[in-house]
Amino acid sequence: MNEIDPKPDGRGRRIGVAVARFNAEVTEMLVAGCRESLRDAGVGESDIELVRVPGAWELPLACQHMIATGRFDAVIALGAVVRGETAHFEFISGECARGLMQLAADTGMPVAFGVLTPENGDQARERADPERGNKGREAALAALEMIDLADRVGAGERDGP
Repeated sequence: MNEIDPKPDGRGRRIGVAVARFNAEVTEMLVAGCRESLRDAGVGESDIELVRVPGAWELPLACQHMIATGRFDAVIALGAVVRGETAHFEFISGECARGLMQLAADTGMPVAFGVLTPENGDQARERADPERGNKGREAALAALEMIDLADRVGAGERDGP
């Protein structure tokens, strides 16, 4: 069996990050974790481009515009949609996720999903906390691994026998 185990190597990579301003207390922690992971993996600060949008609903379109420029190897969407008392949560979180996945499928570009969908603000802060597993970090690493996977599959590489 051929096996490819992608690695999060950011050297020479350009990454677009779209972040929702809504729930900024949480999303700014996601941005910090994302940026730190990208830099730790070798992405230069000048190779990270951050765009801000009003909320999670706008993330798929922002990512689409970023991909259309041809400047990026991957894009990362960061946001936080906290459940409330109405169906708004389901509409926003579901359509955001669907839009981002469809964008990745349509373009072949890695689109990392760093949008939190917690039940409450405490859960949101916990998932963005740098000491407790910041999901912005995880999204950054996922983006880099998917770039490596795409490169290696396209080149016919493998790790195993």
